[in-house]
Amino acid sequence: MQRQFPESDWKYWRKVSQVARERYCTRILHEVAQLAQGEGSAHSRYQALFKLIEERDETIALVFNNPRRSTAFSQLATAVRDGIVTREELSGFSEETQALVALLKGL
Repeated sequence: MQRQFPESDWKYWRKVSQVARERYCTRILHEVAQLAQGEGSAHSRYQALFKLIEERDETIALVFNNPRRSTAFSQLATAVRDGIVTREELSGFSEETQALVALLKGL
């Protein structure tokens, strides 16, 4: 039987995910700026940027695309594992959700 994401945690996740998405996108834009101004040829920097964007877009999709209560545990675990959600934000979830996320992020 699959655990149900608690309603109060779901409401909190919807708020936290918006803030976390903005913070993560800001982090990505800083990474892009550093790569764009970095060492090497324009072509090698372009290739590095392309790879970075592909990798970050994959993470954005896993964490933020198609939010549903049925996938919220895995989305939150990925966000915590990748440093997208802060420890302080995580502490706002129920103890049960925090425990399950800790278990999932370790897999």
